[in-house]
Amino acid sequence: MATTILDELRWRGLVYDQTEGLDELVSREKVTLYNGFDPTADSLHIGNLVPLMQLARWQRLGHTPIALAGGGTGMIGDPSGKSSERNLLTLDVIDANVEQIKVQLASILDFEVKTNPARVVNNADWLRQVSLVEFLRDTGKHFTVNYMLAKDSVKSRMERDDSGISYTEFSYMLLQAHDFRHLFDTVGCQLQTGGSDQWGNIVAGVELIRRSRAQKAHALVYPLLVRADGSKFGKTAEGTSVWLSPARTSPYRFYQYWFNTDDADVVTYLKYFTWLSQPEIAELSNLVIEQPERREAQRRLAREVTRMVHGETGLARAEAASQALFGGDVTGLDAADIEDIFAEVPSSEVGREALADGGVAVVDLLVSSGLASSKADARRKIQGGGIYLNSERVADAAQTVAAPQAIHGRFLLLRQGKRQYHLVRVK
Repeated sequence: MATTILDELRWRGLVYDQTEGLDELVSREKVTLYNGFDPTADSLHIGNLVPLMQLARWQRLGHTPIALAGGGTGMIGDPSGKSSERNLLTLDVIDANVEQIKVQLASILDFEVKTNPARVVNNADWLRQVSLVEFLRDTGKHFTVNYMLAKDSVKSRMERDDSGISYTEFSYMLLQAHDFRHLFDTVGCQLQTGGSDQWGNIVAGVELIRRSRAQKAHALVYPLLVRADGSKFGKTAEGTSVWLSPARTSPYRFYQYWFNTDDADVVTYLKYFTWLSQPEIAELSNLVIEQPERREAQRRLAREVTRMVHGETGLARAEAASQALFGGDVTGLDAADIEDIFAEVPSSEVGREALADGGVAVVDLLVSSGLASSKADARRKIQGGGIYLNSERVADAAQTVAAPQAIHGRFLLLRQGKRQYHLVRVK
């Protein structure tokens, strides 16, 4: 059984590297730690869940987490893992992004607990106040160019990009080091965490505190996730990011991303992204081996993460939408869900006036949709019991469809068999 937070993180496979002495520190006292989040967009993505979930894990075991929104460092851009110079964002865009990100951070961390409440800080509050001369004297003086060139974030960039790296991005690690020292000085923060690609930036802060304060600080980094097939974690098959914001990635698509996790990855994700215990995950792991067709581990993963990010309401909405794909009721879904769920199925349009009076014959809709090759074929399929309209089986080959039957006045959903759909938009 895990006895310290580091024991907990290790069995979950979340310790990639750490500074010497961290185990001793956390075994004798509770610490304040922070993790930075880059405001390059108005939402975090699921890759950010790795460090964010671990901040929450530290908090649950009595430590005090700080989530840093990089309103100051976001003006520069972190070169880590990038093959070219970033486009600089305006201050207004950065500040707006930070406000959106703060809301998402608050959904995972606990700001109400009395003993060790989480906090969100914005490094713009101090970085934008520092003069260049002051920064060079108090921070830059402690680093040699050779030290900075040796860091992977700089060295790999110079190897990949013929144009090299700008002085602006070259200086990023000094800004991050300055942040660590500022939090060390003001709130007693002893530890910075992040992804393994942040190791060089984080230990620069450890070094700055050692040189300028003659005190010990610590670093801990988590592995960067890659799928078992080598593809990038956090991207859909179409290459789009999976965001925490429901405006960018709907709860349905968010749920589906986790539910579609490969068997080879699901146990790792359960360890990284859920609060499930070691015995619970072991049981689900056995089901992956013994009954993979049930996808119980994937279903539990999708439920746990969707509930955490979108709440019970978002989970219920996602599950209702998912069930609709398997013949469930679609009439209870809102219009946005229907558009989202059936965005990739074949579709057609019918004029609203055509649905007036007696409406349109279902057999005509089947032919125009391509679900039937002729009216005679449509009647045979209806008589065979394989045609559904808005989740209801069509029992009468003479049935017509009128305007009031359109879901939200906008959609008619045809289905043949279990999974062959066609969406008719009423215009």
